[in-house]
Amino acid sequence: MKQDIHPKYYPECKVNFRGEVVMTVGATVPELNVEVWSGSHPFYTGQKTFIDTAGRVERFQRKFAGDYFGKDKSKSKGAAKPDAKK
Repeated sequence: MKQDIHPKYYPECKVNFRGEVVMTVGATVPELNVEVWSGSHPFYTGQKTFIDTAGRVERFQRKFAGDYFGKDKSKSKGAAKPDAKK
């Protein structure tokens, strides 16, 4: 095996999440900073988080509020068109 080709291995690498050490792992760097880890991800925690970007939900609720679907029914209550091909 060749000497001096492998990176230095740190068996006690500290994993930081929001400034707090959450676990230690073996890695080639002494310290890791992560944005998401299994203790904060909704898939692993079971907590549902909802992110509404640019008010899309409110816009949808305003559009379909009230009697939105009843409008089409009032148009179709008129006389039915007779079928020309019989």
